[in-house]
Amino acid sequence: MRSRQDGTDDGARLGAAELGAPLGERATLVQFSSAFCQPCRATRRILAEVSRMVDGVAHVEIDAEVRLDLVRGLGVVRTPTVLVLDAGGRVVRRAAGRPRKADVIAALGAAI
Repeated sequence: MRSRQDGTDDGARLGAAELGAPLGERATLVQFSSAFCQPCRATRRILAEVSRMVDGVAHVEIDAEVRLDLVRGLGVVRTPTVLVLDAGGRVVRRAAGRPRKADVIAALGAAI
């Protein structure tokens, strides 16, 4: 996924309790959004489409304004921010800004 803030989070892990939703069997796409964020809407569509295309991948959207604990703990500085988690909830990729579908699929390769 292309962005100005791209990389991994050293050992950061998220589980169903933190996300408020179950992890995907193979990977999870976590999207931090805010209410008036136009790119967040497009990102939601892209991630939902990818999660339907790839078996075992879940998409979880988190309202950044409501979950300031996660935002601060993970260093999220803008929306949308997307984290790619492996099956165990470890953050393997991270990007800020609207992703391209091809980039999301490629990033899943690091998780699956």
